[in-house]
Amino acid sequence: MADAEAASPGTRVLEAVLERITFASEDTGYTVARVATDRSGSELLTVVGPLLGAQVGESLRLTGRWTSHPKYGRQFEAVSYTTVLPATVQGIRKYLGSGLIKGIGPVMADRMVEHFGTDILRVIEEEPERLVEVYGLGPKRSGRIAAAWEEQKAIKEVMVFLQGHGVSTSLAVRIYKQYGDESISVVRKEPYRLAADVWGIGFKTADTIAQAVGIPHDSPERVKAGLAYTLSQAADNGHCYLPEPNLITEATKILEVPRELVGPCLEEAVAAEEVIRERVTAENGEIPAVYLPPFQRAERSLATGLLELLRTGTDRLPGFRDVDWDKALGWLRQRTGTGLAPEQEDAVRLALTEKVAVLTGGPGCGKSFTVRSVVELARARRAKVVLVAPTGRAAKRLAELTGHEAATVHRLLQLQPGGDPKFDRDNPLDADLVVVDESSMVDVILANKLVKAIPRGAHLLLVGDVDQLPSVGAGEVLRDLLAADAIPRVRLTKIFRQAQRSGIVVNAHRINAGQSPQTRGFPDFFLFPCEEAEKTAELTVEIVAERIPRRFGLDPRRDVQVLAPMHRGPAGAGNLNTLLQESLTPHRDGRPERRYGGRVFRVGDKVTQLRNNYDKGAAGVFNGTVGVVTGLSLEEQTLTVRTDEDEEVDYDFAELDELAHAYAVTIHRSQGSEYPAVVIPLTTSSWMMLQRNLLYTAVTRAKKLVVLAGSPRALAAAVRTAGAGRRHTALDHRLRPDA
Repeated sequence: MADAEAASPGTRVLEAVLERITFASEDTGYTVARVATDRSGSELLTVVGPLLGAQVGESLRLTGRWTSHPKYGRQFEAVSYTTVLPATVQGIRKYLGSGLIKGIGPVMADRMVEHFGTDILRVIEEEPERLVEVYGLGPKRSGRIAAAWEEQKAIKEVMVFLQGHGVSTSLAVRIYKQYGDESISVVRKEPYRLAADVWGIGFKTADTIAQAVGIPHDSPERVKAGLAYTLSQAADNGHCYLPEPNLITEATKILEVPRELVGPCLEEAVAAEEVIRERVTAENGEIPAVYLPPFQRAERSLATGLLELLRTGTDRLPGFRDVDWDKALGWLRQRTGTGLAPEQEDAVRLALTEKVAVLTGGPGCGKSFTVRSVVELARARRAKVVLVAPTGRAAKRLAELTGHEAATVHRLLQLQPGGDPKFDRDNPLDADLVVVDESSMVDVILANKLVKAIPRGAHLLLVGDVDQLPSVGAGEVLRDLLAADAIPRVRLTKIFRQAQRSGIVVNAHRINAGQSPQTRGFPDFFLFPCEEAEKTAELTVEIVAERIPRRFGLDPRRDVQVLAPMHRGPAGAGNLNTLLQESLTPHRDGRPERRYGGRVFRVGDKVTQLRNNYDKGAAGVFNGTVGVVTGLSLEEQTLTVRTDEDEEVDYDFAELDELAHAYAVTIHRSQGSEYPAVVIPLTTSSWMMLQRNLLYTAVTRAKKLVVLAGSPRALAAAVRTAGAGRRHTALDHRLRPDA
């Protein structure tokens, strides 16, 4: 059947098999696809419209109309679609071999269709025990195929219901995995539960569903969910709390309800302990602050934990209280071959005599050598030294620097499924000295978990560059500690002579001081001007794929990282990933690939994890972990990633929304990482994000080479724009002795 008349004039129904997807937007769901119909023969037809979730090999019933595009010609503009089971041998072979049913790949699909013909789908559903008749299918594998078929059927039923309420296929799968047979009931009766329970569903999606199932616009349930969403959005922007007037104003705007409706619902939420309200000290005096419970508890607990560490009478490094520092530093000079500058000596003394200390400073000021010196002296006294960093790359760098094993904070604490650590106040780490590198990117939740695990009497040294971007998660821990008089600190300011020859170091400091970088005269710092955003994107790809490998011999995937100010836009990380993938890991006939939403994954792709998943790998896989796709099985519906911590991690195809390509990442996501070469596209279309600390952070991620590509006007704007104001946090005030 090709197309037939539908109910409304001009509307048609087209039945076709999805052959390939040429474009799909994750943001809008808009898809450009090529399909085959009974009438089209070997000629493929073009379909455009919201097809996100449809998989290659599926038979689709598309509703829409025929149009003529001035450039691309005749195409079918779909408004909606449903999936139908194929009826022909060719269609069934394509359907079963596409990887939709776990356990069946192209080879097995051929065998099954060869044996049963068009009856194969009925056999799978009604007589799955007969599958053993096919060569290579034993009872165990046949059972897995039958179970996968049943799950697909159940998911399809939920999908049909959810698609009628505007939910994409990928989210429908997650909802089904969360609630199973209760899915439709939860969606109908408690739609706002979805935002709390299902990763990938926020308030806006839950709100759309709620309205579709008839929840009133002004219902208290909706308003309370909106208040929680407003606080959650604030946390995503780094705030631990919102002042109550700000919260009510923003929630009123988001919910589009009268302001007087929000106050009583906030009182109900406070009474039910869904949110916590307390008076906190801010720069302009005391204010009523409203927190989501995890952030308030973490902030209070972190302040208490740090003060307890500082004030405890026991000391696990007692030998440094009466040490002869001239003698100790002389021994250190002999061992390392280099003497310490006076401020570095101060930092070493502080770390080994104070229970909590902070070391900050920019690139080239000797933070790394100071840390190495602290570790050398502590180990000379046989101290148990624990080194940690927020990311795998940073931990590797710390280990190379000190010659001592280092771990990520997550792995050190051995976070269990659900996020609870194995090590905490009741089961502390066995450590005399804990050194945390790149601590500017440690958020309040993670910092609290780490401090809880440090035994009383141990020393904690937090190292980081406070002028970099703050953590992706809520809080501004390093800045708050430097603002609290109770916490001992040293700031390194002197740039060492050898570092003054580096364009990266010199220009990082110039940018931080609000001065334009020097883009000529350095062998490691370049600017390629280009005003148009689209041309800048093309130039960036050329620099990564051709110019840098040709001139510097660096591998474009392993050694070069594109850092973009924004995700969206022609020169944003999203579009650059598409262009870089086409250049570095293009489609090749015969090689497996898997499309998920707007992304297509191939072996060799550079990818990053988008959320903490405590059930993956040996000890969880965490937001920001980077790796390379090393395997992809259509038959087993799995994709394998080797992470930057050298661990092989498998993902089911239904979990691929946890992964994104990482040829280009936003500068925010690059925190804590270091790369041999960094390419930074700068365009006036990312005007809102052009800020000094953003550019400074990007430049300081590079070890050997920085290439700026794009608009000199955008570069000048980034240098002169001081950046966003302080986040709403109260940690520095909680650290006051009288707090």
